[in-house]
Amino acid sequence: MSVRLLSFSAEERAVYSLISVSDGLMAKEIASRLSLSRKEVNHLLFSSPLMRELCYEDDAFRWHALIRQGPVHEGLYEVSGWYGIVREFVDTDEEEWLCSLQDGCRRIGRNLNDQRGLIHSFLDCREVMRSLFRDLSSMTDSSFLDWEIAFELRLNRSRMIRIYADVLVIAPGHVFSLEFKMKDKVDPDEVLQSAKYCPFLELIFGPSFEIIPALVLTAASDYFDFVPIGRTDMVLPAASGDMLFNVFNEYLGFLG
Repeated sequence: MSVRLLSFSAEERAVYSLISVSDGLMAKEIASRLSLSRKEVNHLLFSSPLMRELCYEDDAFRWHALIRQGPVHEGLYEVSGWYGIVREFVDTDEEEWLCSLQDGCRRIGRNLNDQRGLIHSFLDCREVMRSLFRDLSSMTDSSFLDWEIAFELRLNRSRMIRIYADVLVIAPGHVFSLEFKMKDKVDPDEVLQSAKYCPFLELIFGPSFEIIPALVLTAASDYFDFVPIGRTDMVLPAASGDMLFNVFNEYLGFLG
C-alpha cells in the first residue's frame, strides 16, 4: 500500500531523505548536494514540521535524523518502548520483557495508565507475536530471528506530527506496522487508524522498504482478509492472532 505524502513538498522530502542516510550534514552541505539555495534549506530546517519532528541539530550545527536509514535502524530504540531483534524478543521471559517495556514507555513519555487494561493488552500483544514467530519457525528458515522489532513506537516531539505504532516488524524490504485490538470484528475506524501513519513511516524508512499496515484482532480466531481503507480503493490485511503469519506470507511468500 502507498499513500501520497500530500503534506510535504518535494524539497522537504529530499532534504529529509538526504539527512536520514548521512552521518550529519551542515545546511550548506545539504544545499550543495541538492542544488538548493542556502536560504531555502535553512527555512526548511527550522520551520518545517517534518524537520522539527524527525531531525535535530547537534552542537556542531550538523543535522541528523532521529531514525537513520540503514540495515540497522539507529534511533528506533530512543522512540520505542522496547526495541531489539526478534531473537532477543523470543529469548526474553515475560516478566523481564514487561519490565523493560514499561521502563521504555516511561522513557519516551508513554502514558501507562492501566484503567483500561493496558498491561493486559501489552501481554496479549506479546503472546500473539511469540505465536507468530513460533509459526514462522515451522514454515521458513531462521532468518526471521534477525529481523528488527519495536513495541510502542511513539514519535511526537513537537506535537505537530504524531507517529504511533503498537508493533513494527522490519523484515527485508518490508516494514509491517501492526495495530492491535482486543476485538473479534473489524471496525472501519480502526482500519483507518491502522493506515494513518503510513505516509510518515514511508518517509522514515525510505524507498527501500514497503510499509505494510495491518490490523490484528486478538479476540478473533481463524480470520484473515483484506479490508477496505475508508472510501478508497485501497485495502489492508486484517488477521486474528492465530492467522497473523498470513500477513507476512502475503508479502514475503515463504509458503510458496
